[in-house]
Amino acid sequence: MLGSLFPLLYGALFVALLWQAFRVMSKGFRAASGPISTSPSNAPIDRTGQVTVHPELLDSEGRITEEALLTVRFGGDDDEASTAAGPGTE
Repeated sequence: MLGSLFPLLYGALFVALLWQAFRVMSKGFRAASGPISTSPSNAPIDRTGQVTVHPELLDSEGRITEEALLTVRFGGDDDEASTAAGPGTE
């Protein structure tokens, strides 16, 4: 009984997965070939020249903090400019 049902079940699952694969690929081809239509709500914002500051670097008033920061250096970094004493180093 199970031996005769297995090929039928296998074939049905194969056809279903093949159909799903072609549907996904056709969506990808349509997305890649068509023009990109952007609506004003999801239009990309040009951030050229803008600087993003990590929120943990800001104090309670929204300004960049002046307190000493903990930094980590990993081995193999031989940059001479970064080892020079700068403002705020001890």
